[in-house]
Amino acid sequence: MTYRTLPPMGGDQRAVAEVVRNIMDGKTNNTGEITLSAGGATTTTLNDERIGYGSAIIFTPLTVNAAGFVGSMYISARNKGSAVIAHPSNTLSDRKFSYVVVG
Repeated sequence: MTYRTLPPMGGDQRAVAEVVRNIMDGKTNNTGEITLSAGGATTTTLNDERIGYGSAIIFTPLTVNAAGFVGSMYISARNKGSAVIAHPSNTLSDRKFSYVVVG
């Protein structure tokens, strides 16, 4: 995953302006896409370096089949850099979601 960041002590004026402008335009670089595992799997691991132990992860279905699973999936574990999504097993291979990581 490639996204613009700044060093811990800030950056030059142009870099800071670019990052702030992108934030104001809604480009917060905390999104991604995932497809739930098929073939009888009941969990899918989401790997994203921005996930932490206290992160909230919000999903938006991108397919009709994904929309049918929204109410039956949840995050069963969060670690540094990954989260486990628990969901019912199914053979559908197009349960695709976009996600946002906050915190």
